[in-house]
Amino acid sequence: MLGDFPGEMSTASVIPVLDRLSRPLRDLRISVTDRCNFRCTYCMPREVFGSRHQFLPKTQVLTFEEIARTVRVFAGLGVRKVRLTGGEPLLRAELPKLVRMIADVRGLDLALTTNGSRLASMASELAAAGLRRVTVSLDSLEPEVFRRMSDTDVPVEDVLAGIDAAVRAGLGPVKINAVVRRGVNEASVVPLARRFKGTGTVLRFIEFMDVGTTNRWDATEVFSAREIVERIDAEMPLEPQPRSQGDVARRYRYRDGSGEIGVIASVTEPFCGGCTRARLSAEGRLYTCLFATEGLDLRAILRSTTDDAGVREAVTAKWRARDDRYSELRASVNAPRSKIEMSYIGG
Repeated sequence: MLGDFPGEMSTASVIPVLDRLSRPLRDLRISVTDRCNFRCTYCMPREVFGSRHQFLPKTQVLTFEEIARTVRVFAGLGVRKVRLTGGEPLLRAELPKLVRMIADVRGLDLALTTNGSRLASMASELAAAGLRRVTVSLDSLEPEVFRRMSDTDVPVEDVLAGIDAAVRAGLGPVKINAVVRRGVNEASVVPLARRFKGTGTVLRFIEFMDVGTTNRWDATEVFSAREIVERIDAEMPLEPQPRSQGDVARRYRYRDGSGEIGVIASVTEPFCGGCTRARLSAEGRLYTCLFATEGLDLRAILRSTTDDAGVREAVTAKWRARDDRYSELRASVNAPRSKIEMSYIGG
């Protein structure tokens, strides 16, 4: 049973749920697995997530039916964008089946974020199942730098092949996310921009963030959005574009009209005031901030009743109590925080 929210409900009939700072609930990111075949140093460093790390047993991971039911409840509360994440979501068996189930809910923009390693073989099937857009993580085109950032033996050519396959499948405009870490891959910024300029693919650079507690974040390793834009602008002139409501990226258009880039400056230019995102972990815990320390156990509610009223009430109460704005307060946070790891809630 998927719940009692009808897929044909009109979006106009939904009354927005607002948090304490009057931010509506509009976006839901769903981690479908905590497993990944990469060990990116800013997300799942190998010294922590090595061969002895215990990943979630299958019985603790939300089923497709539970995820689809949750999506319907969130849609009834005003969510209009759903993004599937991980870990690496393409490691979840039969993922296109889940995509079809979510795609049946009207009025949703359904997207997926992936490391791209399996995308070449799955892009067409995902598109046929109803996936609309895809974002691929790619931190460098240089094989050695790519390997240093992602700590994987998967060649960068496989990721590029996945991007090409997504474009052919119509999963676009495809977006590329590149995390920039000073001293590691800042020299990759301009080559990445050069590679995707004029292709219709949207490149977005992300400042190195202090998500979780295992990535050894150091503020001196933050290569700022301003520096990123300046480097690209020096070779390929840019001009700023208006920021859309709910958009986390600052957008810049190439002055010759050959596309755009985006920069996500969570550290140097926090945007908490416009954050409309909730995150659901693979084990069914609901988090209201990327930098959260604890989450609401929705799995227990989902498995205790087939009545969606209790789920709606729990989500509504959690969101209305929300006052998260960690990025804006980062400089004033003195005590160590045990934040949830990025790999659990998909970034």
